[in-house]
Amino acid sequence: MSATPHCRFCRTPLVHTFVDLGDQPLANSNLTGEQLEAGTERRYPLHARVCHACFLVQVDDVVPAEAIFDQDYAYFSSFSPSWVAHARRYAESMAERLNLGPDSLVVEIASNDGYLLQHFVAMGVPVLGIEPAANTAEAARARGVATEVAFFNEQTAVALAARGVRADLIAANNVLAHVPDISAFVAGFGHVLKGEGVLTFEFPHLLNLIELVQFDTIYHEHFSYLSLLAVEQVLAANGLRPFDVELLPTHGGSLRLFCCHVGSDRSETEALQTLREREAAAGLGRIETYLDFTPKVEAVRDSFRAFVAAAKAQGRRIAAYGAAAKGNTFLNYCGATADDIVAAFDANPAKQDHFLPGTHAPILAPDKVSEVRPDYLLILPWNLKAEIMGQLAHIAEWDGRFVVASPRTEVVG
Repeated sequence: MSATPHCRFCRTPLVHTFVDLGDQPLANSNLTGEQLEAGTERRYPLHARVCHACFLVQVDDVVPAEAIFDQDYAYFSSFSPSWVAHARRYAESMAERLNLGPDSLVVEIASNDGYLLQHFVAMGVPVLGIEPAANTAEAARARGVATEVAFFNEQTAVALAARGVRADLIAANNVLAHVPDISAFVAGFGHVLKGEGVLTFEFPHLLNLIELVQFDTIYHEHFSYLSLLAVEQVLAANGLRPFDVELLPTHGGSLRLFCCHVGSDRSETEALQTLREREAAAGLGRIETYLDFTPKVEAVRDSFRAFVAAAKAQGRRIAAYGAAAKGNTFLNYCGATADDIVAAFDANPAKQDHFLPGTHAPILAPDKVSEVRPDYLLILPWNLKAEIMGQLAHIAEWDGRFVVASPRTEVVG
């Protein structure tokens, strides 16, 4: 990497820092006992910058994608009931909106374990998932979801189109931020999308990240942090355009962007125009807006450190729920260790009996909460706060309390 990195979209030199979170391990790379004992865990700079030309926020490209989305990727979407329900609602809505049936084709990029496409299968709509991780792809096939193991890009798309793969609907949910070459990735969609087909992206909205200080959503796996302003420029450069948008509560506030070919007959909606105006009013087209972020992040960190110090001084123990990537960014930025977080609980068996990266707290099954009996249970995936508090309400039996640390540390129940 050169001394001055360049924007991954427009190639402008990146001279402005959004926030520097220091050297961090890969957020989804939980450690086995053997790896922990070996002491070979690697850390990489986690430095987010903003391009003053296109306003794409992005982390330095220091980790190859293959090191992140390997054959044993740890994230399985289906372990969150609320996320599966969100996918079902999407499938039902799109099937009705686009009149999808047995002669249609739905393609999902980064289809994970079939959490979304399974709902189209149940409706009799043909599907194809494109998923880079072999283990999650195998889980999808076990659900009856046709899935190919591949990284999606223009080359992949050309090969699919040559085989006659042409989609009425392409879903690319929570993947646009994960690709190092965002333009080459977007260039693929035009080859596979039918002339009047619809492409939907879902991604956390940069405006919420800034306003709610959601810095823990920054990690190496997320190469870019997206606004409508930035994404429209990437789409336009690749023959695509948005025509509608929905605001979603997922991941702390996301956009569902409906896109089509530039030459499509689809008209822009008032919702899209309103969002453009909202981003402009919030200053997303001014560099000064991005340069004010670091002090807000430091305040969140200091609030959590003060809470931990006070709890330990009182002899209270803190555990965490959710071995989530966002939680690992947060804990590592705050300098937390297994002395601060005695355990982390997660429903995903692939994460259990491992250790959090960096922090090295042991990851246990949720039914172990009653054995550990923490005084405080820190909810790391704060976007699932209500779901988690409902599932673990029994911690009140020993006067256990829930804690969230975004946008500030507070006891919530």
